[in-house]
Amino acid sequence: MKNLLIIAYYFPPSGGPGVQRVLKHTKYLKNYGWNPIILTVSNGQFPAKDESLLKQIPDDVTVIRTKIFEPYDIYRKLTGKKPGTAIDVNTIKKDNQKINFKEKIAEIIRSTFFIPDARIGWYKSATKAIDELIKDTKIDAVYSSSPPYTCSLIARYVKRKYKFPWVAGFRDPWTDFISSPKRWFLPKIIDKSMEHSVFKEADYVEAAWLGIIKDALKKYPDLDSNKFIHVPNGYDSSDFPVIDLQKNEKFTICYTGSMYGRRNPKSFFQAIQILIDDKFFSKDNFIIKLVGRFGDEIHEMIEQVSFRESIEVINYVPHSESLKQLMTSDALLLIVDESKESSEIVPGKVYEYIGIKKPIIAIAPKPSAIADLMNETKSGMVAYQSEVYRISEIIRDYYNYWLLNDDKYYNPDLDAINKYERKFSARKLSEILNNLTK
Repeated sequence: MKNLLIIAYYFPPSGGPGVQRVLKHTKYLKNYGWNPIILTVSNGQFPAKDESLLKQIPDDVTVIRTKIFEPYDIYRKLTGKKPGTAIDVNTIKKDNQKINFKEKIAEIIRSTFFIPDARIGWYKSATKAIDELIKDTKIDAVYSSSPPYTCSLIARYVKRKYKFPWVAGFRDPWTDFISSPKRWFLPKIIDKSMEHSVFKEADYVEAAWLGIIKDALKKYPDLDSNKFIHVPNGYDSSDFPVIDLQKNEKFTICYTGSMYGRRNPKSFFQAIQILIDDKFFSKDNFIIKLVGRFGDEIHEMIEQVSFRESIEVINYVPHSESLKQLMTSDALLLIVDESKESSEIVPGKVYEYIGIKKPIIAIAPKPSAIADLMNETKSGMVAYQSEVYRISEIIRDYYNYWLLNDDKYYNPDLDAINKYERKFSARKLSEILNNLTK
């Protein structure tokens, strides 16, 4: 067994999709000769918590937790938000969304001083803990998981000081991404310098979707493209609960995750309204389950539709319950942000969608990475946000199939789906690490 130091902010009890990649690497890497040692935070302010995920950490895995200074309590007080308000869905606004004066000041502070992100307050305690660890433990390689991008800077410290082989993992691009703060020129220069140095100094860069690689190489043509490797997200079939599936009394469409800003159900709701106006079905014939965390503007949108009583909003639930909601639905709703990056974005949860093998209504660009994945696995149909009538046609087809109660209408490519099991992603990461340390 070789020892792999994994640096990750998002780790149980953190919930949400960001934690799954590292958690599953931790679970399966031992099958391929690597012993994970996790460095994470002891007091992180996660957008969502899921205590049940702690049970998935193997008993023999060492987890080191150190303190972090989190600025978000100050942020909430400054902007007048309630304690515990989720930062991503209610305080970080997008483009044309109105923000008040206090939020403008808070955003200026965020974009000026929190470089590369608000988790930079973890850097000191994390590097100190690593120095102590290395005194007693042999480390063969380092893996960092970003965002937050502070994790990459901590790993860069280890690389510079100890010369360990380093794989920098990324689930999203760094600068100029949809969630990136709009910085003025000086902090922007500093942030881009950090980003470039991480890409340059890491031995390999492991990317969850191809758009991350394209983005990096476009911004920095001097980088070696051979060091960038696509290791897609996936699903873990062992997480799927064993349940007795029965036909629902009403056609049930389920969405899980978060929605805010440009990721919203406006077009989907319009498509439903078209079907109601056409008397294709009534609001008594269907249920829309929205499971997760939603911004205030999404809740307002829900309250304004004519079929409000057909929408069931379920707050964030443990991962196992989220999977159960998907498995007991008749169709799954996927919405990708409308942005310049939309064609490349592949949300991690889409792999659980395809692994559950229920038809997917994908509201995303065409062509796009999502459309390619739907075509490859034959898991669902895709329409733009602007293609409201096309979305209504997809819903109409799936509803008709549901009425027929015939499983033959949905024929996903099982071989294509099975290759996205999480264990295969861990195996691919182990191959990268073996190549570095052989």
